[in-house]
Formats: sequence, structure tokens, C-alpha cells
Amino acid sequence: MPGEVVPLPVQEPSPEERPVLVLDCGGQYAQLIARRVREARVYSELVPHSITAAEARSRRPRALVLSGGPASVYAAGAPKVDPGLFELGVPTLGICYGMQLMAQELGGTVERTGVSEFGKTDVRAEPESALFAGLGAEQTGWMSHRDSVTAPPAGARVTAGSPAAPIAAFEDPDRGLYGVQFHPEVVHTPHGQEVLKNFLYGVADAPPTWTAAAVIEEQVERIRAQVGSERVLCALSGGVDSAVAALLVHKAVGDQLVCVFVDHGFLRKDEAVQVVETFEGHFHVPLVHVSAEDRFLARLAGVSDPEVKRKAIGEEFIRVFEEESNRLGELKHLVQGTLYSDVIESGGDASVAATIKSHHNVGGLPEDMEMELVEPLRLLFKDEVRRVGEELGLPERMVWRQPFPGPGLAIRIIGEVTHERLEILREADAIVQEEIRRAGLYRELWQSFAVLPAIRSVGVQGDERTYGYPVVVRAVTSDDAMTADWARLPYDLLETISSRIVNEVPAVNRVVLDITSKPPSTIEWE
Repeated sequence: MPGEVVPLPVQEPSPEERPVLVLDCGGQYAQLIARRVREARVYSELVPHSITAAEARSRRPRALVLSGGPASVYAAGAPKVDPGLFELGVPTLGICYGMQLMAQELGGTVERTGVSEFGKTDVRAEPESALFAGLGAEQTGWMSHRDSVTAPPAGARVTAGSPAAPIAAFEDPDRGLYGVQFHPEVVHTPHGQEVLKNFLYGVADAPPTWTAAAVIEEQVERIRAQVGSERVLCALSGGVDSAVAALLVHKAVGDQLVCVFVDHGFLRKDEAVQVVETFEGHFHVPLVHVSAEDRFLARLAGVSDPEVKRKAIGEEFIRVFEEESNRLGELKHLVQGTLYSDVIESGGDASVAATIKSHHNVGGLPEDMEMELVEPLRLLFKDEVRRVGEELGLPERMVWRQPFPGPGLAIRIIGEVTHERLEILREADAIVQEEIRRAGLYRELWQSFAVLPAIRSVGVQGDERTYGYPVVVRAVTSDDAMTADWARLPYDLLETISSRIVNEVPAVNRVVLDITSKPPSTIEWE
């Protein structure tokens, strides 16, 4: 038709362009809220509660979430937010302290009623409300509060109550304001994730497009834009972070990437072979494999102090890495596996991101390498890195590899590191890994490994006295390695591990179990 206006297709913005901003009001679960939003396939970022309305608006957020926090809203120095945030017209959800702060700022009242609620609590919800749609009237919520909202903001209606908090939730759809007193982000609130999804999908109209495939597509574009036609260097350690970062960059720029794998000889049994086979053989990534065990052992001769040991390994790693990178000619870009949790720990400031986690590989990379960092995992939490790894086709064994220290088995030998002791520990550790996998417990544990103290004790084998090494079995559960609990492994599993180690590793005549949590102990022995 003449004169007809044909609308041009409008490209849907990428998830990162329209984030859900989680305002950290000091609560222990703030990071967890951001992760739960991402589990609903909606991109989220954790920001300080001090963010201004103007700063928030410039991010074009889909929604805002105010986290919980330990303070009382009326206490001196309690976290406050810019009141202008509530005028942005952006759907906003207040959780626990966040709900109380919202109520106080918008004309409601918050009081200490003398009745507290901690732990699982019965909540009666209004199923027709936006947050509880399709969830039924009887709910369980995880509560943690001494103060209560005693009057909601003007225009908001109460949509849930509990025995000690008659106002356990409120909403004002006209202004896009929603509050819940309980914590929907914790597993102890059975339908908490559905409450969050109701807010994200039903209220904020956020599309569930933050998927591993979308992350890969987005990062490939970013890497190409950053790198252009220049070459890129990656230090490959065999861990999941460096492996996924390397594969993302390789997918983006192909043979412009060269990986250097410095094999210090302190990896677990068959791991070095697996790294080479996976990257060179399967993915055809250009790989420089440096076998340097003799160099590293020479540096550690006579060394038993753990800090001296770590430093020596770190310095030797840097020397080897620099030698190899100099051989490769001029490279302007360096891949680093910085994660989103590292960025949060550093305060999220781009200027300090480059210095985070200097131990990403062994002991850190050379500080004076004037290269531009390529950080394809910078937006991702660890579980998201694993999902991206699976999507890229990384073998299950590498995707789900438990955290492993940069200096490797060298800091699991308590005392001087020798080739003989490394071989003993490698064999004992392989048995621990094999039996824990066979028992189906590998993914449930944060870490499980063997430790070799360089001491000897008396034993009896085949009617003869022996003078052999002990092996310590260490297995812990944890969410983030900040705290850890010793794992209650089944007795029959422990018996199998012990029996196999003393029978199959001749130098060992005793197996003991470490049953200490962190704190007071650390996960590693050194």
C-alpha cells in the first residue's frame, strides 16, 4: 500500500542492558537474592544501598529489590536509600529490612512490638495478590526480625500475615511497590522462588532470557569487539574458571588465542593429561604445554614453611609464564577468570577489578605485564560458570572439578616436597576421589582430598613392623568456602578408602580422618 508505514523490527535488549538491581542493605542474604533472580533466568546485579535514583535510572532497571539487613530502620546509622528510587516508576520489592525501610519512607509505621520471629513461620497469604498468585493461602516463610510493620504505606493493601507480624506482606500495584517480611530467597521458604518469579515475571514483566546460551552469545560479541584481530594469551590451570574463560575466548576469536599450560607437577593423577587432551585434542585450542616439575621441585628443595613454599611456587610460575609469553611474540590481551563474586568482594569498582584474586592461577600473574585484561566470566557466579561450561561442551569431570589450590599437592604435603612424596600423595588422593565419585557424593562435597604429613609412624603389615607415612582424609561441605563443615562420610566408604590406600600405596601404613570444621580450622592444611 502506498504511504503505508512499515515498522522496523526492534531488537530486544540483552539481559545485561535491563538488569534487576538488588540493593544491599547489609543482609547476609543480599548476594543470595541476586543469585535467585538469576536462577529465574533474569539478569541481576548487586549494588550498594547508597545508589542514587539518577544512577539507578541510568541503568534502565527492570526492577529493584531491597535486601534484608540486621539493623533497625529507626536506629542511628541504619542503611537508608534515596527516596527518589520509589518515584522512578520501576517495580520495587522490599524484603525484610527492605520492606520496613520502604514502609517507613512511604508513610507507613515500623515498631518494635516486643514479639520477634526467627525461623520457619506460618504465613496466611492472599492467593489473589500479585506475589502469591497460584500459591494457596497457607504458606511457610523464613522469618528473621524483631521490628514489624504496624501500618502499611498509604494506598498499599496487606496481602499476608503471620502470628507475630499481621502485616507480613503488602502491595501497591499502582506505584509498583511490594514488600514481604519473610525471606523468599532462602530454601527454608518452600515457595519463595515462586514468590520471586511472580514478582519478576508477573509484576516486572522481565523475560526469562538470561541463559547459558545467551551468556555465550553475548560474551562472544563482547570479546570480538574488545580484541579485534589481535592475539590473546591465556594461562590455563585446569580449573573450571580458566577452562571456561579459555573456551569462550576461543569460540570468539579462534586461533588468535594461545593458551599456556604450566604443568608444575603438583596436579592430581592424570589431570595434566586431561587438560592437554581436552583443549588440544578435543577443542583444537592452540596450546603450549610446559612440563616443569623438575624446575619447581628444585625451587622447593629443603623448603617446609608453607608461606615460603607458596611464594617460591608463585615466583617460579611467573618466570616460566614470562619465558613462554616472550617466545610467543607480542600479545596485547590476557584472559583472566575473574568471577562476579570477586567483583562484589572488591566493591565492584572497575579500577580494582584487575587486582582481584592475584592467585587466579598459581601465585598470580606478573604484575608488570602491560596487557589488557579479557574477563569473560566477570558477570557470572560460580554455578553459572559451570552451566556455561556444560553448554560449551566441557567434560563433566572438568565442569564439576572441586576447588583446587593453585600450588596444588605441594601444600597438601606437610613438610618438604619431593618427587617420591608427590607420587605417594597422588596415588592416595586418586583413591579418595575415585571412591567418593563411586559413592555418588562428589558433587555434594565442596572439597574432598588426601593430605600427606611428612612424618612416619609404626605399623604392622604381614607380621612385620613398618615405618610408614600417615594419610589424612579431608572432606567438607560448604556454600562459599567462607565457612565449612566436615562431611559425615559413611563408615563403609571410609573403610574402603582406608583399606585401599594402605593396600595399594606401599609407603602408607595409617589413614586418619580430619573432623574439624572451618572455623577454627581452614579447609586446606597449609
